[in-house]
Amino acid sequence: MLSSAALPAFPYGAVYFRKTNPPCADWDRDYQTAADDGHNAFRHWFLWSAVEVTPGEFDWSDYDRQLDLAAENGIRTIVAEMMTSAPEWAFRSLAHARYVRRDGTPVRSGMSPSCAVGGFPGLCLDNADARERAGAFLTALVTRYRNHPGLGGYDIWNECGYAEDVCYCPATAAAFRSWLRERYGDLRTLGQAWGRYSYAEWDDIEPPRTVEPYADVLDWLEFRQDNAYRLMRWRADLIRALDPDHPVTAHGVAGSLTHAAPRGTDDWRAAAEVESYGLTWGSSRHGDEPWKQMHAMDLVRSASRGKPFWHAEAYAGPLWMQPQVVGKPRDEGRIASVEDVRYWNLASFACGASGLFYLRWRPLLDGPLFGAFGAYGMDGSRTPRSDMVSRLARWATAPEQEGLWRSRPVPAEVGIVYCPETQIFTYAQQRSTDFYARAVQGAYQGFLANNIQASFVHVDDVVSAAADAEGGETRIPSVLYLPYPVMLNRATTECLAAWVEAGGTLVTEGCPGYFADLGRVGTSQPGNGLDKLFGARETYVEFTPDLLDDLTFSIDGSTAHGGIFLQAYEPTTGTPVGWYADGRVAAVDHQIGAGRTRLVGTFPGAGFGRHHDQGTRSYFARLLEWAGVRQLVRVSDSRVIARVHDGEGGRYLWLLNPGHEPVRVTATLAAHVPGSSGLSVRWGDPARVGLVDGRSVDATIGARDAVLCEV
Repeated sequence: MLSSAALPAFPYGAVYFRKTNPPCADWDRDYQTAADDGHNAFRHWFLWSAVEVTPGEFDWSDYDRQLDLAAENGIRTIVAEMMTSAPEWAFRSLAHARYVRRDGTPVRSGMSPSCAVGGFPGLCLDNADARERAGAFLTALVTRYRNHPGLGGYDIWNECGYAEDVCYCPATAAAFRSWLRERYGDLRTLGQAWGRYSYAEWDDIEPPRTVEPYADVLDWLEFRQDNAYRLMRWRADLIRALDPDHPVTAHGVAGSLTHAAPRGTDDWRAAAEVESYGLTWGSSRHGDEPWKQMHAMDLVRSASRGKPFWHAEAYAGPLWMQPQVVGKPRDEGRIASVEDVRYWNLASFACGASGLFYLRWRPLLDGPLFGAFGAYGMDGSRTPRSDMVSRLARWATAPEQEGLWRSRPVPAEVGIVYCPETQIFTYAQQRSTDFYARAVQGAYQGFLANNIQASFVHVDDVVSAAADAEGGETRIPSVLYLPYPVMLNRATTECLAAWVEAGGTLVTEGCPGYFADLGRVGTSQPGNGLDKLFGARETYVEFTPDLLDDLTFSIDGSTAHGGIFLQAYEPTTGTPVGWYADGRVAAVDHQIGAGRTRLVGTFPGAGFGRHHDQGTRSYFARLLEWAGVRQLVRVSDSRVIARVHDGEGGRYLWLLNPGHEPVRVTATLAAHVPGSSGLSVRWGDPARVGLVDGRSVDATIGARDAVLCEV
């Protein structure tokens, strides 16, 4: 049973110590400043290469001081174990365990851009002796601090993921062969699946060195993820066995839609291994378009499957000279303003974040990321941005907000299906996940533009729902949107069909299941029996993404954009409801069992992401109407983003204004939501917020600000 006192109810703080930063002369003052300014948690990098200075000899002195200062100042410590920074002596004594790149070159000890300490990226833990040494460090770490009053918990993987081109060492190759043996059973079956018919021994198998849409590559990419999360589980289990009283957390980069196939950034898999999860996210690197932060938060909340999630690394300062910011205007997150810091916090809170840490408390003094991200000055002095941070910290951690954090975002109105096999195939086929990411992110943008709350639903959860033959409680919405479904395994298509026939509503974009198991094209389309699910068969197809940027189709009285690919249909048992400009059928509706489907022959998600036009926006709005789902809240000004939280702590309405001008808006709750006789303004000017008729709130929201009401 985890100690309830291990962490504050709402952890609010920053990453502080990374061995060379900040200077030790400032530690006492910085901790006092942080405590005075409302911070209640710090995270530090506990670097293996900086602690085990020679084999079996540990120098904990700097870290002891951090924990002692935390206890003295009422601050809890998240121990970020960094076995990804291996000792220099280990690179010599365990030279066989160095990571090996795709081209065969070993990876030597290097510096992290975020820490002026050597030993990165560590050693390949597929080697048993390297894993044993790393485990000994982790054991010593946990044993030393598990009873310290300044301890709050452990972060076991910083920005969960791995390099695209490692590892190809002999130990990883052997682990791959073991994985294949378990999957296929014997060499003949494997050889037939791979089109490699002359394997005589398992040792004949080598990890593929090219990225191509063939079965061996698909297996290699899947193995890499399985292997990485097996090692994550090993770390978590080791810590829990030594310290059952403090929670284990981790954080990724909200990279499931973009980098899971090449780099293993699968938020669902990472969140499954820990008690709480989180993400690094900042507009400096990603862009400050309002949908981007919202989609990242919604993605990680969805992947956490009800567990607490944190904005584990937020930005509160500038980013200098990095490639992501070159050419960007100052006011798009490149140089964070006081108002930016405020809005970024409030947007994360509105999406359900239950903790927040900044990427830096104060900036680094060395390395390429000098001066970046921190709210406080280079010398640790207060700044206008840190004043805003302090205001937010005091507000979020105040006893008055305890009810707010006990309530959670209401269930989504539509679920966007995340299908790992589709992204893996997309990467193998195109050496990029761009088409997949554009379609999924564009669909999210389409719903958000209409203030429709979308979550992300892992296909495994659809499998679970489909297995519930009685139609009982599931965690997924009744309406699912399946973007860019060009590769689907037979097991996936069967579960989608079962879910629909049991009463679900499925909207899918074009070419569903065109490529099936092992990446092979079906001889009839839609593939894997999906023609029966959708009541239509293909009459024409084009894989001409360079020619289809301006592709449109008409549906529900609107003209919407598609793009990337084009598929046209002949209805069989379905009904045509959409047409391309040349008259070919672009969309088919179908009733099957207790459920219904809509098949659209191109990718409106990608179309909206590129064009942001009114016709495609209307397409996404009308999907909810077509599905018979009542939208929970509507706003009179589309610049405002509305979110509703509900639960044992009460019902709350968030209204976010990401723009640089004040906005007056009326937000109206749906008729099926019980009305209210009054409201309490938790954030915003009470004089500028009023209840209109029991279910409508009229509010004026300042620039880069929000209004929060308990209703």
